Amino acid sequence: MALKRMVVELGMGVDLQGEDYTKAACRAVHNALRQNSLTVAPAFGCAREDMVLTVIIGVAQPDKVDTDAVSRELPYGKRTIQVVEGGMDTPKDDGPYRTIMANAAVLVDLELPEGT
Repeated sequence: MALKRMVVELGMGVDLQGEDYTKAACRAVHNALRQNSLTVAPAFGCAREDMVLTVIIGVAQPDKVDTDAVSRELPYGKRTIQVVEGGMDTPKDDGPYRTIMANAAVLVDLELPEGT
């Protein structure tokens, strides 16, 4: 059996007011997932719970993301959450606050027999 990449979904999330990196990250994952319906696992005779999901989140301050909260955005599958430096903090002109932008890549792999 070999792990095979089946899907790459990309999303973007923003927190306009609260400077909450976790909220922006969760919104980015939500954005990536809610634009489709994955039927790839059942098409290969696998359960959706068998999908191996790797989520890579890019934000300007990775240490401020609650990975457990991001993981709860995923409806099923075995999950790994990685947070890396990326995204963007945009300063506002009317004070010290920033708009937080996060990018997400949701990678979906399945364990399939060799040659599949």
